[in-house]
Amino acid sequence: MRRFSSRNSLSTLTELNITPLLDLCFVLLIIFMITTPLMENSIELVVPSSSTAKSEVNPSQVQMIEMDRNDNIKLNGEVTSLALLPDQLAALKAQDPQIAVVVRPDRDLAIQKFIGVMDILKQVGIAKVGVMTRPEDAAPPRN
Repeated sequence: MRRFSSRNSLSTLTELNITPLLDLCFVLLIIFMITTPLMENSIELVVPSSSTAKSEVNPSQVQMIEMDRNDNIKLNGEVTSLALLPDQLAALKAQDPQIAVVVRPDRDLAIQKFIGVMDILKQVGIAKVGVMTRPEDAAPPRN
């Protein structure tokens, strides 16, 4: 009777264990799947700060764009259309290159319409843009 096997105990393994390598690949795949959508949806925002403002904006020279939920747009209180708005803003920018514009959208306005006006402001080259809001507790009651 043989107690020992016929195999040599000092033989080398001819196969690699790839389980740790696969675990690492799956972890990296999960990390990239989570972080990639966050990088694609990033937006560059410049947050204004009053302590570092280079020039003060005169409130009487601020142009006001008002938008209501019925697609009515007013520029400084005068009714206009989305098609005429770029020409009117370009004329105002030609008069004053440092023009400042405040957009006052209705709370029930579709966001795509608001983004359309913001795109027009960017196309015209107006950099000083603000959005007028009101505190939640000051909102009028809804009917």
